[in-house]
Amino acid sequence: MRIVIAEDHPLFRSGVRNLLRTTDDLEVVGEAASGEEALELVDRLQPDLVLMDIRMPGINGIEATRQIKEKHLAIEVLILTMFRDDQSVFTAMRVGAKGYVLKDSDEEELLQSIRMVGSGGAVFSSDIAGRMMHYFSQPHTVPADDPAFSELTKREMEILERITEGDSNAEIAARLHISNKTVANYVSNILNKLQVTDRNAAKRLVQKSRED
Repeated sequence: MRIVIAEDHPLFRSGVRNLLRTTDDLEVVGEAASGEEALELVDRLQPDLVLMDIRMPGINGIEATRQIKEKHLAIEVLILTMFRDDQSVFTAMRVGAKGYVLKDSDEEELLQSIRMVGSGGAVFSSDIAGRMMHYFSQPHTVPADDPAFSELTKREMEILERITEGDSNAEIAARLHISNKTVANYVSNILNKLQVTDRNAAKRLVQKSRED
């Protein structure tokens, strides 16, 4: 399996490279210290898999993953990061990553994860998987019968759901096949109707309604 490592910390990148050298089936063909470098290497080398950090200079790992999957459907991406928050996990999944492994995972878990994702499977660190199960067991739609949302149109409710899931305007626009400007107008209308100052306040309103 031909692998590109996208990681801006040289010491950690070196550790992963040395680990993969101990195997017979995994080969590091390129290393990138930024999202831009990762995209260039993927275009040039056409690896089987990219080990992708999230926080890197320039283009971050999430955006780099999105661009890679848009151009190269056959290339798999495994996120390798310190970030445990739900937003990072689900954003990575939405843009096409097939796995999400924490940097403090042991060596055997990392190797197994690489092989699983490289063969078309999906994998997540054990604590991430547990939180995913909890997440998907909870309701994630805007409560339509709540009077607080009665003035919203069907489209506005749809966009509010995406806001609550943490999508940016650009992500909402891509998902719904409308322009960024149209999304911005919808968001402004939603905030006005809910009488809140920003999208975080709107998100909290939805979460409170779900709890009630």
